[in-house]
Amino acid sequence: MKAACWHGTENISVESVPDPAILASRDAIVKIEAATICGSDLHIYDGVVPSMMRGDIIGHEFMGEVVDVGTGVSNLRRGQRVVVTSTISCGRCEHCQREEYSLCDNGNPNAAFAEKVLGYSIGGIFGYSHLMGGYAGAFADYVRVPFADVGCIPVPAELPAERLLFLSDAIPTGFMGADLAGIRPGATVAVWGCGAVGQFAIKFASLLGAGKVIAIDRFPERLRLAQEQSGAIPLDYTNVDLLEELRELTGGRGPDACIDAVGMEAHGVGLSNAYDRAKVALRLEIDRAGVVRQMIHSCRKGGTLVIMGVYIGLVDKFPLGIAMNKALTFRMGQMHGQKYARLALDYVVRGEVDPSFVATHGMTLDKVSDGFEMFKHKTDECMRVVLRP
Repeated sequence: MKAACWHGTENISVESVPDPAILASRDAIVKIEAATICGSDLHIYDGVVPSMMRGDIIGHEFMGEVVDVGTGVSNLRRGQRVVVTSTISCGRCEHCQREEYSLCDNGNPNAAFAEKVLGYSIGGIFGYSHLMGGYAGAFADYVRVPFADVGCIPVPAELPAERLLFLSDAIPTGFMGADLAGIRPGATVAVWGCGAVGQFAIKFASLLGAGKVIAIDRFPERLRLAQEQSGAIPLDYTNVDLLEELRELTGGRGPDACIDAVGMEAHGVGLSNAYDRAKVALRLEIDRAGVVRQMIHSCRKGGTLVIMGVYIGLVDKFPLGIAMNKALTFRMGQMHGQKYARLALDYVVRGEVDPSFVATHGMTLDKVSDGFEMFKHKTDECMRVVLRP
């Protein structure tokens, strides 16, 4: 089969590789219908994710058709159309029973390696380094899905892929962010980042009862979409004093909840951003925490901060004293896809959420490098690239 393989920073090539096979009783083989380049994939493309190996097949947000199942999979059949959650979880351990699927004790076969780096192992992720299990990813013709009875979600045959694909990762990540924010009716929520995850965090914050949602980004087209699709108040952080503007919009209190939908490669302005970029360039810092700092400074006293953007290491200049004295609550984590994708599917089927607006560009798998470049540089107002074999 054909697959997109990683060979270093900004070096992705489509190659012929062996077809996947059933290796365990709870496996399934899925023929890819559609996949998408996620913001988290850019961290791999930029070469900042540790434990990648040359030749690794990448990609973790996808859907397709079940073409084979192991003997232990009784809830799926050949020919069934499914969305597959990007996180790999067994469904049976203590964390999975609590619906904390990304914390699964059994989803990562490289648990000992992860424990050395993170202190504890979490579940696996398709195509996202050997730290996260070394699983082959979904930018390919076929993919092996471990624990398929838990991670494969049957979806309607009649809905277009663009309405279903993002249930694999972006929708449940945004939904989880809004849910962790503990939104009370009429609350004000600020969301940093208006990519796909941010758009869905904004959408679900509104659906969960927020009275006002503030969308923060620097790209006019993304801010426009947040306003048009979800009624958000757009805020371009490059043109205003962000903290003052947030106070103005909240009567001087600050937002009740702040959601980071950006992560480790956040852009910013001013000396703080320059400091972060210099430290990262010199390998003295791993993640750029500008968004988290802004959330700490701007959130109201007693408010909630939710981090859904990916971070992998150390940050500097963390205003812990401010957070402590403001009595802020921090909630964060890799998304629990097996929970939130199933909940979100109901919204999609009922038509309350139509995710297709983020699918701005499509191309075949052999153009994946062009897709990464377009997505990274936001060419032609690119929000998401949908790849089809």
